[in-house]
Amino acid sequence: MAIPIGMDFGSNVWPGKFVSASKSSLPALTLGAIGVVYGDIGTSVLYAFKEVFVSGHVPITTNNILGVLSLFVWAMTIIVSVKYVVLVMRADNNGEGGLMALLALASMSTKDNPRMRNILVVLGVFGVALFFGDGVITPAISVLSAVEGIEIVTPAAKPYVVPISLVVLVCLFLVQRRGTGDIGKFFGPITVLWFLCIGVAGAMQIAQNPSVLWALLPIHAVRFAVDHYAIAFITLGAVFLCLTGAEALYADMGHFGKTPIRLAWFGLVMPSLILNYLGQGALVLAQPSTVNNPFFKMTPDWALIPMVMLATAATVIASQALISGAYSATKQTIQLGFLPRLSILHTSIKDTGQIYIPVVNWTLLGGVVLAVGMFGSSSALAAAYGISVSLVMIITTGMTFFVIRYGWGYPLWLCVASTGLFFLIDAAFFASNSLKIAQGGWFPLAMAVALYLVMATWKDGRRLLNKKLRADALDLPSFLEAIFVSPPVRVDGTAVFLTADVGTVPNAILHNLKHNKVLHAINLFVTVRNHEVPWIGMDKRIEIDSLGHDCWQVVIHYGFKNDPDVPKALQQIKGRGCDLDPMSTSYFLSRDTVVPTLGEGMAPWREKLFAQMHHNASGAADFLNLPNNSVVELGSKIEI
Repeated sequence: MAIPIGMDFGSNVWPGKFVSASKSSLPALTLGAIGVVYGDIGTSVLYAFKEVFVSGHVPITTNNILGVLSLFVWAMTIIVSVKYVVLVMRADNNGEGGLMALLALASMSTKDNPRMRNILVVLGVFGVALFFGDGVITPAISVLSAVEGIEIVTPAAKPYVVPISLVVLVCLFLVQRRGTGDIGKFFGPITVLWFLCIGVAGAMQIAQNPSVLWALLPIHAVRFAVDHYAIAFITLGAVFLCLTGAEALYADMGHFGKTPIRLAWFGLVMPSLILNYLGQGALVLAQPSTVNNPFFKMTPDWALIPMVMLATAATVIASQALISGAYSATKQTIQLGFLPRLSILHTSIKDTGQIYIPVVNWTLLGGVVLAVGMFGSSSALAAAYGISVSLVMIITTGMTFFVIRYGWGYPLWLCVASTGLFFLIDAAFFASNSLKIAQGGWFPLAMAVALYLVMATWKDGRRLLNKKLRADALDLPSFLEAIFVSPPVRVDGTAVFLTADVGTVPNAILHNLKHNKVLHAINLFVTVRNHEVPWIGMDKRIEIDSLGHDCWQVVIHYGFKNDPDVPKALQQIKGRGCDLDPMSTSYFLSRDTVVPTLGEGMAPWREKLFAQMHHNASGAADFLNLPNNSVVELGSKIEI
């Protein structure tokens, strides 16, 4: 079915933002940010430090441990604290963050350079595809690393680590349909407890070996890199694991705001992470044999089982946040025209942001189960982890440059200086992670490439389909003028015809006149447009122009985070010359069947893929929230 949405990719003239009637307090927002934003990076302590040494590339010496710890501390300082908290979070799109919001800002900033704009769009869409690859790896490695703690309790439990992990993960995805509203309020307190516990555990080890605090000096990181430059380069891939999840600071900015996220990072999260990493280093300095799992081995015996349970809960929360983010990213990608319509279920009557997308849920679950089954341990998955996130960070840095240079108008030297250092660091992390492609890094890259091809095929197919429709389209004012020379029978009620382009005749009215030979008393020709801003306020939702003869051209505007609701939007035309009675209104849609043909356009396999996606897309009626008992669909075949 052809989607009745005219995509206006590049518009920035609708700055209106929907504002909630109530705003949570700063402490509540900060608590929520700790629970949702920092789950991923907070659970990296389970596996990041040990992965540096378990490979055997880095000898366990005092200088090497101090050097690696210094790399951890200063990587978090430069990339998370400076890059994301100070710089990137300033690039908000009407308060919203994330790669799609940044893509919208970057494309708007380069609207006068179509070639560069197209390149940025391709990079941004590929970044979104990489995010979904990360969405498969993160739950798998996080839950596996937590459940592996039972091996410390009893080595006999090792054969049961994978089955237990799979049970936890399957249960997590099975409850997604219920929404996060009921359990979300527990995320913050549990995650706060997690950070307090890992901070205290680290501090206890530091107290026994305070010399590890020398790692806070950057000289140790520099010395390690200079003395062992080859090993240090390889090590960066493992060091990068302490940064995975940093992009959540920016992605979730719209949910909590900048101040709560910054307070949570500097007030609790960063100090706890640094204390824990230093504590793991202090333990390995004293007992090198603990390097295979220093996190759990620095936990007292009496607290080991509770810590395993808390770690599992923390990883489930981290996975939940990423799964919810995947739903939101999918919805935004659909709104921006890169994916077909999918069934989107709202799981809360109060919070429109709480959604559930069945196709995404089961696809992620399939990928997670495949990842756990293929790799079998957190150490094996660590080889697959990091490369997609490091690529996303490079893309984020690149798009930030275009925003501050062309959107904000800062001098070139300042833009290069402010993003150049981050780009070099991101590139170094990516280069190191690329060494792990053969060991498992290919897995998220393959998923990202496959998803990108799907999104690019849908976008290109929509362009070809719209081109074909426009070529065959009739001019609406001229059509109406000809119709009313000898008008057909008028029947009571209102007809709403959905059309992709303003001023063109929808196929539905042609079929209606041909088969039913009547015209309604009131006729609305409605075009829905999505824009590159997250929210468009109700005061800017609708435009209406009279076409004469009780016919009206209506344009409805949405941001990429608004929920389309055509009947609700049309209620605003009351008092503007056209009153709408919901009980006597019918919605006419065109159900187009795409027929792939040889010749110009896409490769045959892509045309067949697009045709299948077009056929399987969820109904426009559901997507636009049309009442099911008032929808009339009239079909036709279109060759591309």
